[in-house]
Amino acid sequence: MTATHYNSNNHTTVPRVIAWESTRACNYACQHCRAHAQKQADPNQLTTQEAYQMINQIAAYCKPVFILSGGDPLQREDIFDIASYASNKGLRVVMSPSGSNITPEIIEKMKTSGIKMISLSIDGSTAKIHDDFRMVNGAFNLAINNMKMARNGQLPFRINTTVTQHNLSDLPNILDLTTTIGAVEWDIFMLVPTGRGKLQMEITPKQYEETLQAIYKARLTSPIPIKVTCAPQYSRIITQHNPRYLETQSKHGSDGRGCMAGNGFCFISHIGEVYGCGFLPVKAGDIRQQNFHDIYENSPLFKQLRTPVLLKGKCGLCNFKVICGGCRARAFSISNDYLHEEPFCNYNPNSSN
Repeated sequence: MTATHYNSNNHTTVPRVIAWESTRACNYACQHCRAHAQKQADPNQLTTQEAYQMINQIAAYCKPVFILSGGDPLQREDIFDIASYASNKGLRVVMSPSGSNITPEIIEKMKTSGIKMISLSIDGSTAKIHDDFRMVNGAFNLAINNMKMARNGQLPFRINTTVTQHNLSDLPNILDLTTTIGAVEWDIFMLVPTGRGKLQMEITPKQYEETLQAIYKARLTSPIPIKVTCAPQYSRIITQHNPRYLETQSKHGSDGRGCMAGNGFCFISHIGEVYGCGFLPVKAGDIRQQNFHDIYENSPLFKQLRTPVLLKGKCGLCNFKVICGGCRARAFSISNDYLHEEPFCNYNPNSSN
């Protein structure tokens, strides 16, 4: 799946990844939760038919990776019907279940419905660290059991880890666990303080930079791919270590930009509202009222997010603004301005780096 590159003519980058918050129902109440997940589903969440209509609109426009997220998507009784429908329309369907006890039968339903991979969260290498973060006793053991079920059922899975002060020193141990348990990828999320996520949980800008540098070094010898999310500065760090990175990205059809909010990625809420990402609470449109293609192409928000020259402060001055762009959600959470400079980046644009 390729995307149109950003250029000075501001051509649209077709979405390569779309995350749909299928429900807010979840058994967990994690400290960092963006969604304010709850035990019961919102009665106003998209119906099955509305979900099909949403998929029809997406498939008519592009064929992205389609993430079934939540809450916990397994709390929807129709989730496998929706997954099958999206898969038959040509979307590459993946799922991010949370708080559910996955059984061999569920693994088979996932595979039969066309789900290609699942994401499972580990936020500590021990039950003590993980369970304290998830605020559910037994969450760690449940996650490990779910991973074993996926491995035994030959369904690829990746591990997601959200980096906070709570587990910063535990990251090397989590990587060891990730490779040992059989994950195909480790996806590291840098916390954006929205929803239940508190600014006090965020690591400092200095720790942020040091962590990304350490992740870059770890990926050089890691037996599995390491991906970083909500850390657009990582593109800058890779480029600083490997100046040919941009050339490589271009050959593979990537826009090479760190922050993908509205620029290769978007988020659709459980009630059909469209956002640049799940952490940026500024609405671009509503699929109950507008066509998805029109929202993505013509939303003023998305057009601004796709225009690096509009960035303010040191992001606007930075020589890496096209490939990085700074985290627009983090900027908004601090300054209430999604075009403001990235508050957790300590790179000096005026340096010779």
